[in-house]
Amino acid sequence: MWRSCLRLRHAGRRLLNRPRAALTASAGREPNPLTPSRAYAPPTERKRFYQNVSITQGEGGFEINLDHRKLKTPQAKLFTVPSEALAIAVATEWDSQQDTIKFYTMHLTTLCNTSLDNPTQRNKDQLIRAAVKFLDTDTLCYRVEEPATLVELQKNEWDPIIEWAEKRYDVEINSSTNIMGPSIPARTREVLVSHLASYNMWALQGIEFVVTQLKSLVLTLALMDLRLTVEQAVLLSRLEEEYQIQKWGNIEWAHDYELQELRARTAAGTLFVHLCSESTTVKHKLLQQ
Repeated sequence: MWRSCLRLRHAGRRLLNRPRAALTASAGREPNPLTPSRAYAPPTERKRFYQNVSITQGEGGFEINLDHRKLKTPQAKLFTVPSEALAIAVATEWDSQQDTIKFYTMHLTTLCNTSLDNPTQRNKDQLIRAAVKFLDTDTLCYRVEEPATLVELQKNEWDPIIEWAEKRYDVEINSSTNIMGPSIPARTREVLVSHLASYNMWALQGIEFVVTQLKSLVLTLALMDLRLTVEQAVLLSRLEEEYQIQKWGNIEWAHDYELQELRARTAAGTLFVHLCSESTTVKHKLLQQ
């Protein structure tokens, strides 16, 4: 019965779910305040001030143009991305805005801003360590002792993902019902650090973003490796909440809204990682209304 809640409700959905948040800057906007856990705080909405969105290739990569103005980051750097596919995706975010620019719907722009400005001034090693640190509190590693139906649900749905990760990376990942959390072997951390080191800085920003959304490095790895879809990963990260909803019912519209928002953020982060890891070039396109 509970397994059905983890299946895709709409099989045709893919990575580009409707995005929700992009801490982004239009041309000439001032930097936003920084927080330790998030690069930028979402700015308020503003009236759309441009008609056409286009991309051009410059010396440092691909640029986004709003009419004749080049997009800038919150720190006033030229907004330049490493791949044409990512540039098209970001341009689509800007082009899809209607009369009002809803910055909180533009996750890809946010992640690009974070990668370009690096407001927390972290290097590659620090990004990797931050992601691996999530193993200590990974959602899949914390188990309940009761009720029996939830214990069984966690075992049936989470164990296969942990087993996949252990086999895929040749590591040991323990789970625990203790409040102190699971004991993660040092070798497991070392292997995963080595694996994450194969990603570039941009992709690592996206990985950390997804890990933060799902509160699970294991689920994020499965998502990046295409072992799970976005919807499956999100529902697995919300397993206990979904269990409670099935048992007690949900608050009208609120739970569905939260679920859609989480899907959107996770989908955008996953797409960002794949586009930042993409080595091929798509055909040049000019996006206009």
